Amino acid sequence: MIIKEIYKLSKNKLINLNLITLFVICLFSSCNSSENKMINKKEITAKEILNNPEYLAISYGGYRYNSRDIQPTMDELKEDLKILSSIGIKILRTYNLQLEQAPNILKAIKELKKSDSDFEMYVMLGAWIDCENAWTDNPNHEKENESANAIEIQKAINLANMYPDIVKIIAVGNEAMVNWAWSYYVKAGVILNWVNHLQDLKKQKKLPENLWITSSDNFASWGGGEDSYHTEDLNSLIKAVDFISMHTYAFHDTHYNPSFWNFEKKISNSNSNLETIHRAMDNVHDYAISQYNSVKEYVRKIDPNKQIHIGELGWATKSNGNYGENGSHAADEYKQAVFHDKIRDWSRNEKIACFYFEAFDENWKDFSNENGSENHFGLFTVDGKAKYALWKNVDNGDFNDLTRNGNSITKTYNGNSENLLNNILTPPENN
Repeated sequence: MIIKEIYKLSKNKLINLNLITLFVICLFSSCNSSENKMINKKEITAKEILNNPEYLAISYGGYRYNSRDIQPTMDELKEDLKILSSIGIKILRTYNLQLEQAPNILKAIKELKKSDSDFEMYVMLGAWIDCENAWTDNPNHEKENESANAIEIQKAINLANMYPDIVKIIAVGNEAMVNWAWSYYVKAGVILNWVNHLQDLKKQKKLPENLWITSSDNFASWGGGEDSYHTEDLNSLIKAVDFISMHTYAFHDTHYNPSFWNFEKKISNSNSNLETIHRAMDNVHDYAISQYNSVKEYVRKIDPNKQIHIGELGWATKSNGNYGENGSHAADEYKQAVFHDKIRDWSRNEKIACFYFEAFDENWKDFSNENGSENHFGLFTVDGKAKYALWKNVDNGDFNDLTRNGNSITKTYNGNSENLLNNILTPPENN
């Protein structure tokens, strides 16, 4: 019909046929451009995401208040997702499905993708796992809270099927096997049963075939620590998961295992504070990598081809307890920036994913203690200020026109490097 009308027009107005042809081609090309883009856009898999150094990963909560009872709104989630996307984040990790936060993140991503075809974000969806009588004075680590865990897993299944283009990984449990998680940990066999259940659903085509299944846990839980973790169930779990998601926290070990952190007095006196700090952070980097390698060594004995990625590691910027002025002197923005950059460089070179912990400070984690370290692992403050690790992104204009809580994204310390350096702490000396 369109061509017929154009032909009439050409006959009456003597329009050159070549111009008509060009017009028709452009018209149909314009009409079908978005459709063609969708057809030609290949669906990316978990394997491709995790092994692509350009796909930065991060742990994300988005809670802005002292209680998780106040859930992030859809507008708040979209605000955060745009901020994270602006610095190259393309994979988010969530932790549980007991609240609406994770489902709403998926919905927010879908809506952002609909409004902007270039927006790209994927999710490692966490399903929380508890033992029987978890979070009581008498947790039973020999049994699981089967009804609650089944609900979590089913929610993960439903969301993975609802958002197959976004949910690329399901993580069964978070630090659910490590013994120091006294309030809720379970034995490896519990995680194994749920992982096998999900893998069976994939075989039955009741889950997307390219969906990857893992558990995200402490390095010791994956065989990199004490021999007590080296069980047949763990070995079977290593074979069952699609990849290993391991945690390593040198930050916490500046207090619990500080041999890599403290310096002899003679070394400390021969260096400036910054030189000492950089030397300490070199040790931190080596310590974290040593835990990765310890897991790798154990896993290779069980499954030589199993991929290992960093499911969680991070560095807090404040502490009035074990990691601050009266403790290990680890917590400040300068050290966080050094650690963040070293780990990002290492993971890029290794071509592994690193779910850095975490995106934004979250005050609910230690709501009764404002300066507790758990509240301050974010690369951004709650009100949206970029900590020192991201000052370069402010300078680059990455956050132009972006806001959080109505605030433009600006630098902490008002961008004053001298004030920042005045607040750093030198690691303590060994006497």
